Amino acid sequence: MSQIFDFLFGQYTEYQTVDIVLEIIAVVFGFLSVWFSKQNKIWVFPTGMISTVLFVYLLFKWELLGDMMINAYYFIMSVYGWFVWTRKVDETHVTPISRTTSKEKSTSILIFIATLIFVFTVYKAFDKWNGWVAYADTLTTAIFFVGMWLMARRKIENWIFWIIGDIISVPLYLYKGFTFTSFQYLGFTVIAIFGYLAWKRYLNNNLQTA
Repeated sequence: MSQIFDFLFGQYTEYQTVDIVLEIIAVVFGFLSVWFSKQNKIWVFPTGMISTVLFVYLLFKWELLGDMMINAYYFIMSVYGWFVWTRKVDETHVTPISRTTSKEKSTSILIFIATLIFVFTVYKAFDKWNGWVAYADTLTTAIFFVGMWLMARRKIENWIFWIIGDIISVPLYLYKGFTFTSFQYLGFTVIAIFGYLAWKRYLNNNLQTA
């Protein structure tokens, strides 16, 4: 049992207490953000912004560039998503949940490819392209960039990208030594599955009443 504990949490003996506390707070607000997204509540964005600001600070300090860029992008897209979700499409309705259009699918592909190129360039410039973790970071960053953009536009397909990215991130963050963050992504995976089902149910009900 002690060996398992040391494997999961032993690395935290080298961290400053304030950083451990900040990681836990960021994880809590991250959970709240994903939960509010599942519930289709606007609070997804302010809670997410708190989480991402904390993670940007921590990841910059720990020199994890790919992860830091993901969270910086989350913050920017949260501002954009907050605007989109509250924008009225007519006098009484705000932007609804919907499926991606052909144009949005094309844009998603472009975002994915552009992100791969961008992260690769940054990693090479900072001499961080040094193992399989760099490949995994680049892939998850591209997946999450697309997922966040689709969520900001209130598209149901965002959940598919979150699920895939979260599943990859669970062992990835465990390997990096951030156990609390790894547990966060495990919880994210479960919530994302239920989020997709909830949004799909919403869409189906709207089709039936239309």
